[in-house]
This record gives sequence, structure tokens and C-alpha cells, in this order.
Amino acid sequence: MLAERLADRVDAVIGVDTHTDTHTAAVLTPVGTVLTEITVPATNDGAAVLLAWAGRQTSGLGTGRRAWALEGARCHGVGLLRVLRAAGEYVLEAPKPTTGRRRRGGKSDALDAVHAARGVLAADHVATPRTDGDREALRLLHVCRRHYSDTRTATINLFKSVILTADDDLRTQMRGLSTLRQVQRATTLTTSGSGLDRLRRTQLAALAAQILTLERLLKDNLTEIRALVDKLCPTLLDQPGIGPVTAAIALTAWSHPGRFRNEAAFASLAGVSPVPASSGRITRHRLNRGGDRTLNAALHTIAKARQRCHQPTKDYVNRRTTEGRTPAEITRSLKRYIARQIWRTLEAAA
Repeated sequence: MLAERLADRVDAVIGVDTHTDTHTAAVLTPVGTVLTEITVPATNDGAAVLLAWAGRQTSGLGTGRRAWALEGARCHGVGLLRVLRAAGEYVLEAPKPTTGRRRRGGKSDALDAVHAARGVLAADHVATPRTDGDREALRLLHVCRRHYSDTRTATINLFKSVILTADDDLRTQMRGLSTLRQVQRATTLTTSGSGLDRLRRTQLAALAAQILTLERLLKDNLTEIRALVDKLCPTLLDQPGIGPVTAAIALTAWSHPGRFRNEAAFASLAGVSPVPASSGRITRHRLNRGGDRTLNAALHTIAKARQRCHQPTKDYVNRRTTEGRTPAEITRSLKRYIARQIWRTLEAAA
């Protein structure tokens, strides 16, 4: 939504600075004038008080139409977001505040609430916060998956280091085996005896058990992710190079229809849209280093998979290579194309 259209459609904007214990809100007119402020507890009762207060403060402003601008809508403000959505309120995600602005204008909860409201009035386009339900479940599953994967990697590294410093007999038993076979062998090690050798075998068995547990958690996690992706957008998995995990990342970022005004906005979030850097007679673009880097990494994974296994992509790479493009430039072009393709698939399935 364009900023001027937002000002035309509402009679007040309520900016909210959310925190663990309290929420501070400020009511502003469409031209940015501050009318009043309030601080309430960060509880459901506090949200109810805030909602009633907002009704009183905006009832005398035209038709009482209002929009909410939440800072931290999917973090400290998630409880308030749910209450507002249940009440049918129009909620927007406040733009991320800049350090420079805070340095120049000061910092307080009330000021942050005012800046949140003014941010949505000034922005060219403001996104609505991501939805709950299945898409929030996908986000949670992916967060847990990353934790399981990182923990498994760290545990395997520790497991290998313990083997490296073990006695010759133990190292001989483990030599030549794959990591999985080493882990399985470690669970059957005898822990009799005394001293350092017994302790080392005991700890190896404990580490092996932890690795196997994490493997089971990752397997169950993937099953749940696939089931949710099949429910929300099964056609996404029909696209070459897209698996359940990368599909879940794309679904979580996209969230719901209308969150992005077009495919270019989705590409910008993914950090795959070139940023104009022209001046005078010089026309050029620079790389987009911002955006959702998790989504960017997912697009990179898809692009690399297609370069290995998808014949049309291989043909494209060969053609662009003969034109003098570098592998990095070709991959960036592919990621931009994939972002467009994913956005269209998600919008069509909504």
C-alpha cells in the first residue's frame, strides 16, 4: 500500500513499541501529529486495555478508522498481534528502526512507538505480519531443524576428536568406517576396566547415543515439514530442485497472499534483486546484501541443485557461459528467476 493511500484510508495510526513486560502505544493522525500515549502490561489483559483505549481515542477522529503499526510483531508483540487480529483490527509491521535515527532523535519506548507509526505512514509499502497456524508451525519446525542439525554437527566433531586421541586398539576398531558405522560401533563398546580408557569409551557411547537421537529427531522433523508443505502448497515440490526444507523456508517467508505487492518485492526480501547504484551518465547496479538471508540461502541451494540435475538449467548455464558470464553471475540470475517462479507458484496456490 502506498503511504499516501494509507493516510487517506485511516483517521489514526497507532504505533506500538513492544517489550517483554510492557507495550507502549502512541496515537498519531495521518499527518504524523502525536495525540496521546499509553503503556500497558504485555499480557492479554493489557492488550484488552490497549484495544479499549484505542477505541476511545480514535472514536472522535472522522469515522474512527485506524491502523496499528507494531514493532516486533513476530517477537515480543506476537501476543498483542493475536489479540488485535482476533478483534478484526488492521495491523501492519513497522519498518525496522535505524541506528542513525535513534542516535539523532533519542531513544525511549514512547519515541519508538511514535517512530513505528510514522514509519508506516512514510513507507512506500508496509508488509502485514506473518500469519500463525500452519505457516508458524513450519517456521518453528525449521528453527528446530537448524538447531538439531547444528548440534549434530558439533557432536560429531567432538566424537571424532575423542576417537583421534584414543588408544591404538580403539582407533583400529574405528579406522576405515563411515561416521554412521563409527557411531553404531561406539554404542556397543565395552565400558569395563578403569582409568582413562574406560572414561573415553563411556563418553564415546554417550556421544553416539546423542547423535542417533538427533538423527531420529531430524528424520521426524522432515516428515512433519513435508506433511505441512503438501497441505499448504504441494505444487511447490513439483518444481525442480525444491525439497521439503527449501519449500518450507519459501512458504514461511511468503506467509500469505498480499504480503508482497508483486514478485519483485519478494525477490527484494530474498536479497536477489540488484540494487540501483546509478548517477549521472553512469548506469550500474550493485549486489543486494540485505534481505532474508535464510531465504537467500534456500534459493542458492535450489539453483545449485538445478545446475547439477536439471537439463534446461544446464543448457542455460552453457549459453550464458559462452556469452562471457561468470559462474557467480549465472547463479545470481538463476536465483532471481527462481524467486519469481516460487512467488507465482505460491500466489497461484493460495
